[in-house]
Amino acid sequence: MVRFFVIFLLLVLGLFTVELTPPAQSTIVIPWTLFLAEISATLIGAFDSDVVAYGKVLQSLSRGGGVSIEAGCNGIEACILLTAAVLAYSAPWRHKLVGLLLGFFAIQALNVLRVISLYYLALWHRPAFEFAHLYVWQILIMLDVLVVWLIWIQRLPRPKVADASAN
Repeated sequence: MVRFFVIFLLLVLGLFTVELTPPAQSTIVIPWTLFLAEISATLIGAFDSDVVAYGKVLQSLSRGGGVSIEAGCNGIEACILLTAAVLAYSAPWRHKLVGLLLGFFAIQALNVLRVISLYYLALWHRPAFEFAHLYVWQILIMLDVLVVWLIWIQRLPRPKVADASAN
């Protein structure tokens, strides 16, 4: 257990440090944030043609309001925490890869829902937006990371125990 926590903390520190570097920002973080805005606008646009995405901003064409997807709101930090937890846990690499891929999609799917809900809350009720943005969605995204990791652990194959009666 101590081994897990030490590796987890070192990975979190390392991955967050790498995320903050200019090369990671320009090749991963910024493009992903722009892609997240486009995905969100496309999904909203399927039932509400009043939205436009430009850069990292989702904006209502008629009302002018909207949201800007900033650092910490793009799901990357949540994926870093999941990555550190999966890599620190003792499991076969094949299972780690599956956990990382499925976990990434689970986190990002919830994050898209987060962005869309915050977009509408920003348009309709600013105090509710602030509360949801600062408290509700922060907790839900971190719970998503924890639940995905716990489900992944639960699904790992159990080590075979040698049968002592076979001797």
